[in-house]
Amino acid sequence: MEKELIFGHRNPDTDAIGTAIAYSYFQNQKGYNTEAVALGEANDETSFALKKFGFEAPRVVKTVANEVNAIMLVDHNEPQQSVEDRDKVKVTHVIDHHRISNFATIDPLYYRAEPVGCTSTVLWEMFKEQDMEIPANIAGIMLSAIISDTLLLKSPTTTDIDKEAVEDLAKIAGVDYKEYGLELLKAGTNIAAKSVEELIDLDAKSFELGGKTARIGQINVVDVPEALERKDGFLKAMTDASKENGYDLFMLVITNVLDSDSEVLFVGDDESKEVFKKAFGKELVDSEAHLPGVVSRKKQIVPPLTRAFEA
Repeated sequence: MEKELIFGHRNPDTDAIGTAIAYSYFQNQKGYNTEAVALGEANDETSFALKKFGFEAPRVVKTVANEVNAIMLVDHNEPQQSVEDRDKVKVTHVIDHHRISNFATIDPLYYRAEPVGCTSTVLWEMFKEQDMEIPANIAGIMLSAIISDTLLLKSPTTTDIDKEAVEDLAKIAGVDYKEYGLELLKAGTNIAAKSVEELIDLDAKSFELGGKTARIGQINVVDVPEALERKDGFLKAMTDASKENGYDLFMLVITNVLDSDSEVLFVGDDESKEVFKKAFGKELVDSEAHLPGVVSRKKQIVPPLTRAFEA
């Protein structure tokens, strides 16, 4: 069978890389010929999970049409978040848990998206439906993805299905998910060694909202005040990136993984600032706002911004 590549979004997180690895195993067991790749280097958290369960990081690709004629997507569907030459290949499968936007194909495809906390949760259901055994290392990387995306089941995106998947995968992987989960999340919070330019792009996605291009980045920390000591540098890097890439607004969400609150830094014009105020009921003070209880870009940031832009 002709080879297909499987990958998640740009600036990949643990879900994008972990689910690509697990879905490649799943599809190969069904007779497909696939390889999990990535659209960027693994971050510290993902690298911790890969090492824990004995995986090498997938190779990074910039284009795919030079290698294959068909691809499978996980953890994304929007073209601006995908590989740059996606329009030159056939998309045969999508497994996702995000909104569907600007997505179209010429041919029919397998598409499965569910409003759960993580793409690996959807894949866990698929393993169960197929009565396919999950190897311990695959269970471990899927568990890592769910813990990461749900902030150890504390995110408002968490569902009962996510909880069931975590408990089952932890048993298969042979770990205490609470103990391991805290280790995993803390592994991704060391930001001191990274530049502000690296940090604003580490987990950033672009969205088309009301005709505007919004760039929303997120970093997880255990010490928000320490991160905000670099506020001026963050704002300058966000402003420079906006000018260079044509972003109408840039939000950096700094999330405390221990108390599930976020501090937001914002760069944009006056219209965008009014939209922010309408979306969150918060005034930006010196380009900053506190959003208590907000941890999910997918559920708590993009939807209210979308509604505010369209109002």
